Amino acid sequence: MKGALLGCGFFAENQMKAWQSLPGVEIAAVCDPDPARRERFQKAFGVTQAFAEARELLEQCRLDFVDIAAPTPTHEALVRLAADHGVDIICQKPFAGSPDRAKSLIEYCAQKGVSLSIHENFRFQYAVREVIRRVRNDEIGTPFFGRISYRNGFDVYKSQPYLARAERFIIEDLGIHVLDIARALFGDVHRLSCETSRINPDIVGEDVATLMLRHDNGATSIVDCSYATHLTPDPFPQTLIDIDGAKGSLRLTADARLYLHTREGCETHRVEVSAPDWSTPPWTIIQESVVAFQAHWLECRRAGVEADTSGRDNYNTLALVEAAYEAADRHTVVMPERWS
Repeated sequence: MKGALLGCGFFAENQMKAWQSLPGVEIAAVCDPDPARRERFQKAFGVTQAFAEARELLEQCRLDFVDIAAPTPTHEALVRLAADHGVDIICQKPFAGSPDRAKSLIEYCAQKGVSLSIHENFRFQYAVREVIRRVRNDEIGTPFFGRISYRNGFDVYKSQPYLARAERFIIEDLGIHVLDIARALFGDVHRLSCETSRINPDIVGEDVATLMLRHDNGATSIVDCSYATHLTPDPFPQTLIDIDGAKGSLRLTADARLYLHTREGCETHRVEVSAPDWSTPPWTIIQESVVAFQAHWLECRRAGVEADTSGRDNYNTLALVEAAYEAADRHTVVMPERWS
């Protein structure tokens, strides 16, 4: 299976390394308007072809798919261009700037007969997958409460300085991942409320957000995110999870342990991550999840079924982001849009 990587920025390196570690797939070309970036990727990864323009790439290369790792404002044009050329699409989150725009892209890809999947990797982190598996296996009964927490003081602006200038920051860039985990655990959301803060005076957007979600199944979850929390050791990039169910509770802690509490007592499980040989701390958890997502996408593509994070599924995560900003602006409860 042949693909192309569109965008050669900071995170795209993880995607490229992950593709090269998976059997039966080849990234035959890369594309980036910056000559230094595309030359670096071409040399570092032994890619035979590099292009400045995606249109030229798609006209010259016979591909099965494209992996769009370019900035969000470029996504709409690139998705439509790829769909016009009949190739399947993976697009980095957030794949559109609004639910309306996302809906139009989903429908356009369906009309063109190509699949649209979103690179949403947090639910594919090994420890998160293990929590999801145990909840779906009914090990704690029906969940009624959850907390998904991502709080640290990591200097995210050093490697991605544009984030300091974003008017919408932590919910759109990071919270979207944590909200997707909440959906994977408890299902879709009926209503939500949200409060945000800006602690770092040198940035434009919010760096702290706390949300309360009421899910369709009656469960309540708290999603909280912070890049202004100082802890030693810093838990970055771990997501911590607490879930209470009718028959027991699950706790995923910062020491990479999973605690299963029931009336019979407590079981402790060490969550062992199979790290890629190219991974580098502290990014190992995320880099492993990139491999896991891309392997899942390949498996689904070969089976002719939608990936778990298809465009249609991810629409409901993106709608939660939009609803969160509305709730924070208006200090009220919002019912998010829903794909139907």
